[in-house]
Amino acid sequence: MQNSRLQSVFDSLNGDELRSLRKFLQSPFFNQRSDVLALFELLIATRRPGKALPNKEEIVQALYPGEPFDDQRVRHTMSFLLKNIEQFMAHQVIFENGHFVQAKLAEAYRRRNLPDQFQRTLAALKKTHEGSPLRHADHYWAGYEIQLQDYLFTATTRRSTELNLQEIGDQLDLAFLALKLRQSCVALSHQAVFKTDYDFGLLKEVLDYIEKENLLELPAIGVYYHCYQALTKATETVHFQSFKKMLYLHDGAFPLAESRDLYLLAINFCIRRYNEGSAGFLAEEFELYKTALEKNILLVNGALSRFTYQNVVTLGLVLGEYDWVEDFLENYTQLLETRFRAANHSFNLARLEYFRRRFDKALDLLQRSDYEDLLLNLSAKTLLLKIYFETAEFNALDSLLDSMSNFVRRKKAIGYHRDNYLNLVRLMKKLLQTPIGDKAAREKLATEIAETKSVAEREWLLEKLEKGI
Repeated sequence: MQNSRLQSVFDSLNGDELRSLRKFLQSPFFNQRSDVLALFELLIATRRPGKALPNKEEIVQALYPGEPFDDQRVRHTMSFLLKNIEQFMAHQVIFENGHFVQAKLAEAYRRRNLPDQFQRTLAALKKTHEGSPLRHADHYWAGYEIQLQDYLFTATTRRSTELNLQEIGDQLDLAFLALKLRQSCVALSHQAVFKTDYDFGLLKEVLDYIEKENLLELPAIGVYYHCYQALTKATETVHFQSFKKMLYLHDGAFPLAESRDLYLLAINFCIRRYNEGSAGFLAEEFELYKTALEKNILLVNGALSRFTYQNVVTLGLVLGEYDWVEDFLENYTQLLETRFRAANHSFNLARLEYFRRRFDKALDLLQRSDYEDLLLNLSAKTLLLKIYFETAEFNALDSLLDSMSNFVRRKKAIGYHRDNYLNLVRLMKKLLQTPIGDKAAREKLATEIAETKSVAEREWLLEKLEKGI
């Protein structure tokens, strides 16, 4: 069953999920086929890291000993197991949302005409909803669902009483406004990167309505309103500052994943503005990263992405925050996935030592580490190149440039990075061959470096070249 849908889904389950899935399959309410449970147990018994799961012939021998091979039969069994696993995963997602489960329970009581149970369930649901610190779009959608169930019950049992139609409309409006703004910010951010044009539909009317009704104090609306205005009016920094202020003040009003997305929207805005020439946004980006780290907002399942780790270190080094970077490496490396931990820590510690101009320490860290990740390996070679240049180890540098060129040419699957590093090697060799006193030649090389489309360490090359002009 190599490369089957069943295998890919099965491989995605962790130990706790497999134990719960066993109980799920043992329940006749969900599964009444003994061969499906037997196939599950076989997959569990033969599950090993890096080892393929049993093929169809092995499955038949284990599940139906002594019987002739029947491809259709085994495919049906695999299909039934897959459907059960899919039901189990859907079941997990549904029951993670306590509000949804309670709302559906209230609906079930209403449909069965059990008023006492309905009212008790709805009252508990309202209390939980009102007591929640969350004030995101889904909070208002949940409020709409509560008000709708209340209306459907009241309209059929107390026809002469006042109905909550206004409350239904209010909650639905707030949910729509917040969802529309959130989706527009995501689309606008994507549009800036991928050069795709989106039709934003009713957004203009939404923005006008929000301003007219003074709804900006609501976190789910105000945060995204200022985010959208910042993205569309990048030079008017007042909206970015309002976005950032509301984000810092109200990030607890959003689920962790949504808070993370909001911080990333703000960070990407800073990157864009910095790339456009606004140098001050580098410090803004660093502040956003630090705040998000302090609140554990950037963690996913308790782990920190190695790309975020690298970005944070780069910002700290460029801004000269060396002591902070040292503390960061000490305290956050343990949050990286185990397989990335040692290499990323040693490389970034080497970068810190390089910026502190402790070249011997940086060199020692690089030479003692094994960088299996291709791009990290190339980054380490580039750092080594810079150290050799700074310490005037030109024989070692010449040898490194040749080996680096051969290394890059052998690697066919690195995309645009190939040109970046090959141009770095080529231009570095030109720099070494250009006399320090030859101003015209160095200015010509500076122009070539600036105009080369893809080159790693462009700014560093220009900086070193300028010192000889």
